[in-house]
Amino acid sequence: MSRVQTRARAMAAPRQTRAGAGLRGVQATLDWGGDDGLVAGVDEAGRGPLAGPVVAAAVILDPSVPIEGVADSKALTAPQREQLHDRIWAHALSVGVGVASVEEIDQINILQATLAAMQRAVAALRLRPQLVRVDGNRLPTLPVRAEAIVGGDATVAAIAAASIVAKVTRDRVMDEAHAAYPAYGFDRHRGYGTPQHLQALRSLGPTPWHRRSFAPVAQVLRERGLV
Repeated sequence: MSRVQTRARAMAAPRQTRAGAGLRGVQATLDWGGDDGLVAGVDEAGRGPLAGPVVAAAVILDPSVPIEGVADSKALTAPQREQLHDRIWAHALSVGVGVASVEEIDQINILQATLAAMQRAVAALRLRPQLVRVDGNRLPTLPVRAEAIVGGDATVAAIAAASIVAKVTRDRVMDEAHAAYPAYGFDRHRGYGTPQHLQALRSLGPTPWHRRSFAPVAQVLRERGLV
């Protein structure tokens, strides 16, 4: 396991928060599972950024213990995600996290790296699900039955929970990138290609956290004669 993978798994651990603060119940609109036995939801965070790893999470929820406030991570504020992240770890039947590093992304491309991170997340579950539901339209190769659900993070509770775990875990990893390279603003844009990030990239050059295979980074490398 790489250093990034090890650190990301450590950062997935819950932090103490004020339970329930700022959360609203929306789980009534979500599918909390049916008669398929143990169902895991899988989602990822970090496919689009120019820097940092891609992180996937797999979550098996306890249908008898709905977690109030679970929703697509993109519809939540950062404090809400942090609070829900810890509640998911506390009340889910099982949670797994998988990571694909920047080096792996550059070697095998972001799609394959994302699928690999999803495989690792499912493998990290301490319980074996009978069904895995994955957000999106592509499935990783898994040893159990799986289905892809476009927009699943907005309709399936386990996928929504996985989206929260993946997002919070990756944000914590990018906080480490910010600590190492504060001039780039990783704590704000999380590696995405914002104007601020692109300006820092052009002015300061790429860091080890940058994905060399992504066009804006590759262009700066060429301009600086580094490739």
